[in-house]
Amino acid sequence: MTGLDPKIDIDLEVLIDKLPQSIQDPLRSGDRLDQLLEVVLDLGREPEARFLDGGVLLDSAEVTAEDIRHTIDRIGDFGEDNRAGIERTLHRISAIRNRGGQIIGLTLRVGRAVYGTIRVIEDLIMTGKSVLLLGKPGVGKTTMLREVARVLADDAHRRVIVVDTSNEIAGDGDIPHPAIGRARRMQVPSPALQHNVMIEAVENHMPEVIIIDEIGIELDANAARTIAERGVQLVATAHGNTLDNLVMNPTLSDLIGGIQSVTLGDIEARRRRTQKTVLERQAPPTFDILVEIQSWTEVVVHPDVADTVDRMLRGYSIAPEHRTVAADGAITKTRPQLPRSHNGVAGQIAKPPFDSSGERERPPPALPAPPATSEKKPAKITHIMPYGVNRGKLQQAVRHTNSPVEVVDSISDADLLLTTKNYYRRKTSALQTAERKGKPVYVLRRNTTPHIEHFVKAISRDKRHGRHDDALDSAMREAEEAANRIREGEHQVRLSPQGSYTRHRQHEIAESHGMSSHSVGKEPGRSVVFYHR
Repeated sequence: MTGLDPKIDIDLEVLIDKLPQSIQDPLRSGDRLDQLLEVVLDLGREPEARFLDGGVLLDSAEVTAEDIRHTIDRIGDFGEDNRAGIERTLHRISAIRNRGGQIIGLTLRVGRAVYGTIRVIEDLIMTGKSVLLLGKPGVGKTTMLREVARVLADDAHRRVIVVDTSNEIAGDGDIPHPAIGRARRMQVPSPALQHNVMIEAVENHMPEVIIIDEIGIELDANAARTIAERGVQLVATAHGNTLDNLVMNPTLSDLIGGIQSVTLGDIEARRRRTQKTVLERQAPPTFDILVEIQSWTEVVVHPDVADTVDRMLRGYSIAPEHRTVAADGAITKTRPQLPRSHNGVAGQIAKPPFDSSGERERPPPALPAPPATSEKKPAKITHIMPYGVNRGKLQQAVRHTNSPVEVVDSISDADLLLTTKNYYRRKTSALQTAERKGKPVYVLRRNTTPHIEHFVKAISRDKRHGRHDDALDSAMREAEEAANRIREGEHQVRLSPQGSYTRHRQHEIAESHGMSSHSVGKEPGRSVVFYHR
């Protein structure tokens, strides 16, 4: 393979030996075994070898029931997912059954341990952020996942657990294939129980990284979110070729934050120049980075999933990073140049999204330019971002009270976010982002000048006296009380619903007390449950 010159470990002879002799001979006589993908045996049809560029018939005689039985007798047992393997190899054998349960077809897929395939994304894996790999079947997702496990365990010296549902990552048998290095492997008795093993891995073995192949159902997605909230790095694959596929997939959209229908207020709708009912991201993404795999030498990277999904839902152009590995091993990174609007701000429309009614929205305007900051703001000043709060009234309150407060437009520049009851109940993406970044969210009873002035005075006084966020303190106290109740004999305690940042802190408290915890429910009612380990 160009650009990587990887070391490839195939054990191909072990797979060929399981086939009938009439099929082995023509297969060995070929000159393209290094490109072999799979061998297909279907009852009553000619046996076929499939390569990267097409298939070749291996024998003019049709496959018989005896041929299929010959192969079955020489491989491992088939699981509930109709998959089997060959011990201490990476080959996978999948069965096709008739209505009576009899096997009438076999697909013998060649498993390769390819060392060096993640060079193009190795820097992303090493950041410690959770990474989701997408790509069409056969593009090499599992091969790259296997190499990720080895690199993180052997080169980065991290505690890595591989949740191996079909023994496809680390091979069949009790001893994992050397391709995963020092990573540990947990086998899954049934694909339907993958989510249980994912949680068990976190609770029992204290991993720093968990590797998962094929997140395919809602239970798996929920387990992945719980793991991410515990501060464990996730590297996984999922069904789908591109980020668009996940956005439109109701089962797996939670991996990138979930999609919800939101009704905007009149002012916000006019500001965005959209209909009042729009789609927004529901929660922080489980995965920070998403990689669309084109091949081992070409990928498309979305380095900030939250920002990308938000832009897609609002109809703004997105500029993912395109990476390629050249023949000399050099990695090239490029980003498409976004169109410029009349005021010079990037953000011209790529394609308007669908709103919740199924009709296309009118194109929103270009994104506003970020506020210019020529120098670092003094630490004593409190930076407040109003969200749903009248900005003019807030600025007036600051002037009247002569408080050390500055009104900002960006969550990144803000020390806290100020909103109203109506906006807080909707749990929009801005509120979720603030909570994920650990920014306190304050809620006004009423959006009036007296209430705003009272808040400005109170927050200035709290800053002078060094007081912490009451809501976070209350949530931490509740977690400590829950730990005491578990210690006194209660089986489990469910805490009040909290944002993702607060839940992460509560999971840390459970861990410090030697207890187990997991998150249940859906945003905005998602909460943490403490129980005995």
